[in-house]
Amino acid sequence: MGGLTFVDVCSGAGGLALGLERAGFEPRLLLDDDEVAVRTLKTNRPQWNVLCADLLDFDPSEHPVSYDVDLLAAGLPRVKSNATVGRTDSGMEERLLEATVYLVHAIKPRAVLIENVPGLADSDKHRQFRDFARAELAHLGYEFSWFVTNAVDFGVPQNRKQGVLVAVEQPRADAFRPPAPTVLEPTTVGAALGSSMASRGWQEAALWAAQADQPAPTLVGGSKNRGGADLGPTGAKRKWATMGVNAHTVGDLVPGPDFIWDPKLGRDNMVKITAEQAALLQGFPESWQIAGLKTARYRQIGHATPPPVGEALGRAVAEALNRDPATSAAG
Repeated sequence: MGGLTFVDVCSGAGGLALGLERAGFEPRLLLDDDEVAVRTLKTNRPQWNVLCADLLDFDPSEHPVSYDVDLLAAGLPRVKSNATVGRTDSGMEERLLEATVYLVHAIKPRAVLIENVPGLADSDKHRQFRDFARAELAHLGYEFSWFVTNAVDFGVPQNRKQGVLVAVEQPRADAFRPPAPTVLEPTTVGAALGSSMASRGWQEAALWAAQADQPAPTLVGGSKNRGGADLGPTGAKRKWATMGVNAHTVGDLVPGPDFIWDPKLGRDNMVKITAEQAALLQGFPESWQIAGLKTARYRQIGHATPPPVGEALGRAVAEALNRDPATSAAG
């Protein structure tokens, strides 16, 4: 399954790129306009070719390494939904979506992968973009499908639905199938974070982990224009509270040995999730270092594509690209 190449735009903390790497893809170029995110990418993968630039200004002719790749991937900033109104820059996400489709004209990859909010795949609100993408990509000889994934189906301890567009050039397009779930049972917050909660000697970590017996709600990264980090909108905060977590902020450290956990006493006696723990809830490995101060780290993490989802999508794309066209036609 090796030997496949990709360009990744709006790479952020590298969740999608890391997943694609695990699926056997080699990056030719990664692009992001956030200097801190670029630092994250270079810290973890110094051998990757990372460009700090705005997608809207990106000219592939100045970076010919981006031509003749197998896959153009984009884990774009999430377009506005009811959960993120006020958290994102108006109109920017839609422009980035369109810019990614136009980029297909220039670099002509064999496949395209765009990940965003679940409504992108089926909501009337985003019908205009779907019609635009269909017209542009069909004209270029791609067939594509829209579908929704949930990160919890791929071992990520988080209910995080994503709308996905995968377009594949004919004649291999018929061979593409959306990835099937890789786990039978969801991973819970307690299972994912129990050991880290105990790492500073907190004696009640196991008790807390037993109560945190469900996957996390969707983490929301917010925008650069907002203040401090929190774990998401009001509904998510209520969900976190049932697990004894204060979701109104992001912690600096996990609880120490003297911490008294008693949610009945209010937020001060609930645990706080740290940015590093949020990365675990997104499926990043512990070794993946996120650059920047706390709010910047959490923002990168909250916007990321969970690497296990990226890997599953990458494997599904690779299977189609590696299929013999004659076999695809016969099947």
